[in-house]
Amino acid sequence: MFTRRQALLGAAAAGVLGATLPRMASAAQVAEADIAGLPREKVALVAPPFVHAHEQVASGGPKVVEFTMHVLEKPVVIDGDGTVMQGMTFNGSIPGPMMVVHQDDYLELTLVNPATNSMPHNIDFHASTGGLGGGALTLINPGEQVKLRFRATRAGVFVYHCAPGGPMIPWHVVSGMSGTVMVLPRDGLKDENGRPLRYDRIYYIGENDFYVPRDKDGNFKKYETPGDSYADTVEVMRGLIPTHVVFNGAKDALTGDNAMKAKVGETVLIVHSQANRDTRPHIIGGHGDYVWEQGKFANPPAKDLETWFVRGGSAGAALYTFRQPGIYAYVNHNLIEAVELGATAHFVVEGGWNDNLMKQVVAPGPIATY
Repeated sequence: MFTRRQALLGAAAAGVLGATLPRMASAAQVAEADIAGLPREKVALVAPPFVHAHEQVASGGPKVVEFTMHVLEKPVVIDGDGTVMQGMTFNGSIPGPMMVVHQDDYLELTLVNPATNSMPHNIDFHASTGGLGGGALTLINPGEQVKLRFRATRAGVFVYHCAPGGPMIPWHVVSGMSGTVMVLPRDGLKDENGRPLRYDRIYYIGENDFYVPRDKDGNFKKYETPGDSYADTVEVMRGLIPTHVVFNGAKDALTGDNAMKAKVGETVLIVHSQANRDTRPHIIGGHGDYVWEQGKFANPPAKDLETWFVRGGSAGAALYTFRQPGIYAYVNHNLIEAVELGATAHFVVEGGWNDNLMKQVVAPGPIATY
């Protein structure tokens, strides 16, 4: 029975809502007017491990930072044996490009799904607030584009990924569709005592787990389109055992000629993301001088870590000042995944050797007899 009390409550609620909606609409209009008056900056994205030019300390007030990103479905070679995965990518790279803004800036993304693609795509920003991280507002079919804006209210490094719904979500993610947003504090990075921290270089490493089906003879299978690979790939995914665990889209993608460069005395900010599985970054021969293991710059950094932990679905950041020259292996310290499945990168560091830090006192030779 619908009672008089319910009717009165309904009327009262309607009155409150009726009074509130104009205020909400007015506030929204004011906000839009304020945002329209902000300066705008168009930023061209670059492929990882590199990051577009940016200020470490904001030189002015909040602004609207504009990015454009295209979804590209394409075959990707993921190891030296020529294994081909039907990849789905943001801007053609795995991981997708890093976007850098400052806290209280507005990030405005135009996401384009070309007509040559075969599937709907969207983007879920872990840095944002509302609407499934933007996923509910950005779902587009091939031949469509959409524009999303959100305010970067929290400082840190955050994952973004495709999340088109249901079983499509993990499949799109492990097919390459993830990336990172870095929201810097307006006054830059700080140590645990509030002292400024700066970096000379920044590198962005995205770790991916891939699940490539095999044929009856144990060879990796090839497919004409992403859709053709779906059923077999999902079967492998459900076993939770990846065939490849790699940095930046392929085994050895960050070694040899593609190794990351630095010099003795330079401070490097390393941003490491993993949209799906936990990982444990480690610099062989170095340390994390300052580490935001959970990736959030409002928290004081940990210091002097040998290995740190990046949770699946998040990104972490570490500062290290290189003190010796040479080749440094940067690995997921699940060493099986590093050595056997591909999660290894290299830093090549130039400069003079410091015997005080390390010295070979006696070279290898025959065992001495006494």
